[in-house]
Amino acid sequence: MKRTILLGLVAAGLLFSGAARATTQLITEEEARLPPPKGAIAADRRGIMRGPKVEFVSPGDSVNSPLRLVLKFESYGGAKIDPESVKVIFLRSPNVDLTARVKPFVQPDGINMQDAELPPGEYTVRVDIKDSDGRPGTAIFTLKVAPK
Repeated sequence: MKRTILLGLVAAGLLFSGAARATTQLITEEEARLPPPKGAIAADRRGIMRGPKVEFVSPGDSVNSPLRLVLKFESYGGAKIDPESVKVIFLRSPNVDLTARVKPFVQPDGINMQDAELPPGEYTVRVDIKDSDGRPGTAIFTLKVAPK
């Protein structure tokens, strides 16, 4: 009886530790092979606005995969970030919508994705958000993933 309970606890511990180390495929090999967009990358920045800010926090320069992807959201004038408005786009031709892959990691104050899996390469990503007053905010950044 004690042995059965002990084996059950060990098995549960292994399952839990395996789940804690799970990675999320942010960009697939197939998506990474898509051609880059042609021309300039547009960012909507018309006029002076008090829309929310998206700040790219990490990773730094070239890193290995899996990587920790951290973005910070900041709103102004008492408005709050609308987590349902967050859109994450991998800028390629055609663009790849990464929103569904990132949604579990979205919080009102930002995105904290501990183990994002990407193939080696450079990836330009755009993040769009809105606040509770409907004002938009956008950030475009490049992830550089070193070869393994």
